[in-house]
Amino acid sequence: MFNLSQIIEGWRNKLIPPHHLKNVVELTSKQRTDICLKCEEHSENKKKADHTYKTIRPDHHCTNCGCTLSAKTRCLSCRCPLNKWIEAATPEQEEQLKQAINGREQKPSEA
Repeated sequence: MFNLSQIIEGWRNKLIPPHHLKNVVELTSKQRTDICLKCEEHSENKKKADHTYKTIRPDHHCTNCGCTLSAKTRCLSCRCPLNKWIEAATPEQEEQLKQAINGREQKPSEA
């Protein structure tokens, strides 16, 4: 099942990560990507192992959930649907991060 807020979080963290989370996001993504690269559901691995698997998608993606891995691995509140990696932040921590980000964006003196 798709969670729109997590999809948005992953793409936001890929394209314009919050400055104070950039290092955490990139480290988390690297660790998760290393796991995904070895997974049988990674699109490139699926193409090699199952010659009947066809896709027109140019991106590396999970054939189980369909997510683009460059964004999914950057979503701190996401988990692999195969439980190969878990959330880096609980929903409560994620909400606190969102509130902190919103609070920072509202203060022009910090711009």
